[in-house]
Amino acid sequence: MRRMDMNVVLTNLHYIYLIFILVIILAMILKRDISLICIVGIFTLGIFSTHSIYISIIQIFNSLIYATKELMPTIFIISIITAMSNVLVVVGINKELVSPFKKIIKSYWMCYWIIGIVMMTLSWFFWPSPAVALIGALFLPIAKKVGLPPIGAAVAMNLFGHGIALSSDFIIQGAPKLTADAAGIGVSSVMSASIPLTIVMGIVTTVTAFYMLRKDIKNNKLNTSFNKEEETYEEKNVISSNIFRKILTILIIAIFLGDIIIMYMYKLQGGDATALIGGTSLFILSFISIIAYGKKSLENITAHIVEGLQFGFKVFGVVIPIAAFFYLGDSAFIEIFGKVLPQSSHGIVNDLGMALSNIVPLNPLLASGTLTAVGAITGLDGSGFSGISLVGSVAKLFSTAIGGGIATLTALGQIAGIWVGGGTIIPWAVIPVAAICKVDAFELARRNLKPVIIGLLVTTLCAAFLI
Repeated sequence: MRRMDMNVVLTNLHYIYLIFILVIILAMILKRDISLICIVGIFTLGIFSTHSIYISIIQIFNSLIYATKELMPTIFIISIITAMSNVLVVVGINKELVSPFKKIIKSYWMCYWIIGIVMMTLSWFFWPSPAVALIGALFLPIAKKVGLPPIGAAVAMNLFGHGIALSSDFIIQGAPKLTADAAGIGVSSVMSASIPLTIVMGIVTTVTAFYMLRKDIKNNKLNTSFNKEEETYEEKNVISSNIFRKILTILIIAIFLGDIIIMYMYKLQGGDATALIGGTSLFILSFISIIAYGKKSLENITAHIVEGLQFGFKVFGVVIPIAAFFYLGDSAFIEIFGKVLPQSSHGIVNDLGMALSNIVPLNPLLASGTLTAVGAITGLDGSGFSGISLVGSVAKLFSTAIGGGIATLTALGQIAGIWVGGGTIIPWAVIPVAAICKVDAFELARRNLKPVIIGLLVTTLCAAFLI
């Protein structure tokens, strides 16, 4: 057991967790599946926590249950949106929805930037989760038509929504409130300091990602066709009247615009906003099915819901064991294995981040680099928000040592934590976007990795210059 400053105590459990993280990263680099590694990691942590083989085996299952409960809202919103989309395809409303944008978006590069900017704007007001469903339903058919690969649409939604919008959080201000409180400064100070860093991070990552995407498209390295699963349902022209289809299309748009107004009026965000979109989608699914199927609507509504759920669990099935391991880096550890960590512990991941901050010599450049590293480490649980209070505390400590820069350091740690864990490069954090775009979550995370790392490096240098 090694005692660190600021009451941080690292135990064998911390080092075991760190070793498994390194093994997981190596396996991802080698493009191998990591589910078994995560299950073994859970079991190993259980052995060292409980000193009991049978209890450790039990807790493998319990950790999977915990992860499933945490992921369930996302699984359901993806499933319901998929079910609704299938019904819209059958009726032909999907074509009506995108027809106005087809006149504007004429190329894949225009589609990439428009998807990103619209996603970012909606995410500032409502956070990315509900925005993903709306943007996916609206723009994916256009992306398909103009030649933007599914992975390109996913990258745009991910970087602009879960990256730029969520890490800056200018409207809802949940992230800057957490970091500012921990750093002991005003929210406005963190937000002001984050503006230049957000601009640098956003431009570098999105431009780098687009350059890589454009290069691969030109070299025919990307599949520009959408997954066959997307075309399971074909338009059957059950509504022959074009005018009636247009009326239904306008009605659906009005309903979703009503959702946006309700979110704004009642300050709904995160889970509540997602639930509103989910409930609305279920209502639209039922309403359109009654019109499309008539007497057979009851059976077909059930069939569409079941098929949506099958798709959702198929997508998330591979992620649950992985998420179960990484949730143990935070509060899930106590719930699964009990209070076996030191009393001063703030969770394995946060302890590791604090330990790192205590062993680095301080100057503006190293302080900035350490805040980026601490933020990234705390984002490894796939949340992005669980550890950003820690970066505020570390920023306060470092700013005292180097004589200033507390707001800049706080904003930098916030950006790093949310870009990594909020998330753009943690596979289980990118699942909603991957599911909507029907791409592999691990492939999306790998594709984001290089632009995000380059962006963090440039942003870190920028922060060091601003301090």
